[in-house]
Amino acid sequence: QVQLVESGGGLVQSGGSLRLSCAASGRTFSSDALGWFRQAPGKEREFVATIVRSGGSAYYTDSVKGRFTISRDNAKNTVYLQMNSLKPEDTAVYYCAARQTYGDYVMNSPTWFPSWGQGTQVTVSS
Repeated sequence: QVQLVESGGGLVQSGGSLRLSCAASGRTFSSDALGWFRQAPGKEREFVATIVRSGGSAYYTDSVKGRFTISRDNAKNTVYLQMNSLKPEDTAVYYCAARQTYGDYVMNSPTWFPSWGQGTQVTVSS
């Protein structure tokens, strides 16, 4: 089982930027589809962005398209989420997730991913 540790969260003003990182250990995750999800207080965990094992395709929820970018560095066993033009509604705990796959595909549902990090808080002030 891969272990995932997120970092990079914090408090930022509206319009600001943050870059989240998620480092994997326990095994290489070059064969994993990866994702970022978030959960705000009182709400269900929701899809933010996912990327296939090759890095060739990435997917975003509509509310972050054009503002967030998911990327991966397999040599560093790390996945990133660059977040620009942050809004107060982006405030949530952000989680990274991984699932070993045997092809270049991914699903955008949190229930599809078996491995999760502990989360990092992102707070955007207005």
